[in-house]
Amino acid sequence: MRALLLHPEFRSASFWNYRETCGLLDARYPAAPLGLCTVAALLPRDWELRLVDRNVEPLDDATLAWADLVLIGAMLPQQRDCLDLIQRARALGKRVVVGGPDPTSSPHLYGEAHHLVLGEGEVTLPAFLADLARGEAKQVYQDGAKADMSRSPVPRFDLLRLDLYNHVGIQFCRGCPFNCEFCDIIELYGRRPRAKTPEQMLQELQTLHDLGYRGHVDLVDDNFIGNKKLVKELLPKLKTWLEERSWPFEFTTEASINLADDPVLMEMMRDVGFFAIFVGIESPDEKTLTAMQKRQNTRRPIIESIQKIYAHGMFVNAGFIIGFDSEQGSVSRGIIDCIEDAAIPASMVGLLYALPNTQLTRRLTAEGRLHENHDIQPDGESDQCTAGINFVPRRPRANILGDYLKVVETVYAPDKYFARVLRAGKWLDSRHRRYKPSLARQLKELRGFARLAGKMSARKATRWLFWKTLLQALVSNPGSIRYTVSLMALYLHFGSFSQFVSTKIRQAIDSEQRSPSRVASAA
Repeated sequence: MRALLLHPEFRSASFWNYRETCGLLDARYPAAPLGLCTVAALLPRDWELRLVDRNVEPLDDATLAWADLVLIGAMLPQQRDCLDLIQRARALGKRVVVGGPDPTSSPHLYGEAHHLVLGEGEVTLPAFLADLARGEAKQVYQDGAKADMSRSPVPRFDLLRLDLYNHVGIQFCRGCPFNCEFCDIIELYGRRPRAKTPEQMLQELQTLHDLGYRGHVDLVDDNFIGNKKLVKELLPKLKTWLEERSWPFEFTTEASINLADDPVLMEMMRDVGFFAIFVGIESPDEKTLTAMQKRQNTRRPIIESIQKIYAHGMFVNAGFIIGFDSEQGSVSRGIIDCIEDAAIPASMVGLLYALPNTQLTRRLTAEGRLHENHDIQPDGESDQCTAGINFVPRRPRANILGDYLKVVETVYAPDKYFARVLRAGKWLDSRHRRYKPSLARQLKELRGFARLAGKMSARKATRWLFWKTLLQALVSNPGSIRYTVSLMALYLHFGSFSQFVSTKIRQAIDSEQRSPSRVASAA
C-alpha cells in the first residue's frame, strides 16, 4: 500500500504563524506536524509512506496520483484546506481517510471523506486498518476511549525535512486536570493526564538526535505539569541523557500558572534547558476567571507568579481572551496593565471563540445564542484574533471589539513591546543555561542576527528601539541576550500582524455601528 499523509495549510493570518521570523534562520514554518508523524508510526511497516506538509511545500498531482490511500489530519485553522484536499484527492479517484481534532469535534463537515477515523489514533486507527485489510472498512470509526500513552509509538520523524522548521515537537502527556469552560482539550483528551514513560521520551529524543537534529524541541502538551509527579520522574532522567550528549536540545512547553508554586519543579525544568513557557492567563479579573471555571488562576498573584518563573530562567508567553459574559464594562485597561506589569512581550490576546464540543458551546446552544455555522472557518485570513465572538454576547459587540482594539494597539506599539522585552531580559536568571549551540548553529544564528538587524534598521519605527534594547540588554544581563534577540525577532511578525488585526477590527466596529447586533438578554 502506498500511503500519502497530508498536513493541510494553516491559511489564517495567525498570531502563531511567524513565518518572517522563521525565515531569518532559513526555516519555512514554526512547527513540524507531529500528529501525522505519529499516525505514520501506527501504519503497517510494509507500507510505503510519503508525508507532505502544505505549509512548507507544494502538493502536485503526480504525488497524489502515486498514492493508493490519502490520510489527512486537521485542526480547526486547517479546516478550509483540508476540505479542499479531500475534493482534490477524490477527483483523482483516491480513497481518503480523515482524522484529527477538528473532524473529531465536527465530523458532519467532513462527510466527503471515504473514512473518518476519529478520536485518538492509537485507539481507532488499528480498527480501521484491520477492516481495510479485510476489505470491510466502514465510513466512521469513533471511540471515546483514551489511549494508553505508554504504548504510543515513536513518531516517524524521518519523513520530515527537519531543516524546514523552526522547532520540532514531541508529546509527553495528554489531558489536563482543570475544567475551563471554553477549552476543548478536556473534551478531546480528558481531565486525567496520561503520560509516556521516561524511556519513551528519551527514545524519541534519541531518534531526533540520530537524524542529526539539534536545537529547539517543543513539548506540545496542553499542560506539561498536569501531573507533576510524572514530570518529576521524567526530568532527572532527561538531564542525565542530555549531559551524556553534551546538551543537544533546549525546550519550550505550555503549563498552568501553578508552576510558580513549585520552586523545585521550576529548578528541574530550568536545569534541563526549558527557556520559555506559554501560560493561559485569560483575564486578570477574578470574577471572570471564576465564571470561566479557571479558578486555578485566582489562587495566586499573577504578576508575582510570572516573576517567579522568570527568576528560574524561563520566559513567559501568555494568552488573554476578551468577550466573556462576566465582563463588566471595559476590560482593556486591566489586561494592558497585567501585560505591562508582568513584562510579557509575546501576549496572545484573542476574542472568545466558542469551539465545537465544549461546555461553553453547549451552554450557548441551550441559551439560543450560538451563531449558525459557528464551527465553519470563515474564508480569508483570520483566527480567533479577528473571527471570534461566534455567538451573541452579553455586552454590545462593538464595545468588546473596542476593548480588543485598544489592547492590541497598545501592547504591540513598538515602544511598549521593546520595553517589555528589555525588562523581561533583566528579570531572567540566565546563570544556569547549559544548552550550547553547535558551531554550525552559531553561524546560522549569526547570519540570522545580521538579517534581523538589517530589517529592524530599515524600519523607522524599530531602528532606534532595536539597537537601544540590544545595548541595554548586553549591559544589564548579557547571559539573556540570545533570548532577548529572539523576542525582538518575533516583532517582525507581531508588528505587522497587530496592524492587520487592527485594520480588521476597525472594519468590524464600523460594520457593527452601522448594523448593531442584537444583544442577548441578561436572562
